[in-house]
Amino acid sequence: MMLFSGAVSCRSSLPGLAALLTLGGCMVGPDYHRPVAPVPVAFKELPGWKLATPQDAAPKGMWWEVFNDPVLDGLETQVDTGNQTLQQDEAAYRAAQALVDEARASLFPVISATAEVTRSKSGSGGVSTTGLTTGGINGARTQYTAEGSASWTIDVWGAIRRQVQSDVASAQASAATLASARLAAQGSVATDYMELRETDALQRVLNDTVANDQRALQITQNQYEAGTAAQSDVITARTQLDAAQSSAVNVGVARAEYEHAIAVLIGKPPAALSIPPENAVPPVPDTPGLIPSELLERRPDVASAERTMKAENALIGVAVAAYYPTVDLSALFGFAGNPLNSLISSANRVWSLGASASETLFNGGERSAAVRAARANYDESVASYRQTVLTAFQQVEDALSSLRILAQQNEIDQRTVADASRAAQIALNEYRAGTQPYTTVITAQNTLLTAQQTEISVQQTRLIEAVALIQALGGGWRAADLPDKDWLQRRNPLLP
Repeated sequence: MMLFSGAVSCRSSLPGLAALLTLGGCMVGPDYHRPVAPVPVAFKELPGWKLATPQDAAPKGMWWEVFNDPVLDGLETQVDTGNQTLQQDEAAYRAAQALVDEARASLFPVISATAEVTRSKSGSGGVSTTGLTTGGINGARTQYTAEGSASWTIDVWGAIRRQVQSDVASAQASAATLASARLAAQGSVATDYMELRETDALQRVLNDTVANDQRALQITQNQYEAGTAAQSDVITARTQLDAAQSSAVNVGVARAEYEHAIAVLIGKPPAALSIPPENAVPPVPDTPGLIPSELLERRPDVASAERTMKAENALIGVAVAAYYPTVDLSALFGFAGNPLNSLISSANRVWSLGASASETLFNGGERSAAVRAARANYDESVASYRQTVLTAFQQVEDALSSLRILAQQNEIDQRTVADASRAAQIALNEYRAGTQPYTTVITAQNTLLTAQQTEISVQQTRLIEAVALIQALGGGWRAADLPDKDWLQRRNPLLP
């Protein structure tokens, strides 16, 4: 049987077990070994990173606290209890746990009991009836039976235990999927919150612009009444004010949508959530240090993909076990007789013991096809795992590069806003003095507004990228948070 060379592992389950149960320590199919993943030596965006760098700034369980925003803290704590997507994934995880128990139950005997009473009569017409009393007339007879039976399919080749292994790994993968969904929901809340705070900042800028345009309109009106400005300047100033007021009102549309999105993410109807405006935008947290290989332990999606590999590997053993005979044991013990008060006596005792083995001799290649399919599914899960790892490193590098480049842009934008603000004030003063046309004021004010909007946009993008980086690093999650195999298996010594 060349196909299964090296594919059987055996061990003694418990000292003192009978030889037949010792055979139950054999499991066909390959034992699981995690495949090598493509892990870089260091992050491209973190040159000079050293292993000894303290990681006090690294996000822990409540990773959103690095933004130092109490409102965000309160919203994030509601995700676990309110988010309906998480409720679905949590139910899927409980179903995966139940599958472990269901597969595990096949390792034990099935015990059943039967009680029966039959009243019969032989003779004219062959009439037979059933009743609950003894005795009777015309030769009627009552028979009482009480039996207990047991049957047990011995897991000689480990098919059941491989299935348990697969279901345990699938349950762990489901737990990691739940953690990944939780991290995604938390990240979505944080991202929408940063977007909302960006609208608050933009609202403040536009409100200030409206106030400045109102002052400029008043100055222009005074100049016109004094005969030193044209009526067209007044119309232009009023048009500028109307445009600023329109933009200030329009910001409310985006803010309301972000607020509604946050409400749904925490499991509330939009009408039930109101987030007051804030004057301050959350600060951009420092970039935490990280060992590249450590990322594999911090990403729940990577852990889920790795556990899926183990589940598929165990299913190869389940498919391989179909090549070997199925061994069954059966036993029956009971009493049958009449009358009822003397039923339980040695004279009425019945019993039987049996053993059987069955083997499929020909099935048209179904078993070999099943093994090939199981191996192909495992190879698919390996490729999925490696792609998940590559995607994880890409997301980290993307977020790191974005934060680095945007930090440089933010410094330039701050200088641009300061210069544009001084230029707008100078242009207005020169217009008052009659040395510049009003178009110069309009141009300077538009330049200032554009610079302010760009600065806010960059700051908002930096915050979103900070959230993306924390998500890419797995938040505060670690592979050690997965449910323990022994706990899922109820610590039964017969289990692999």
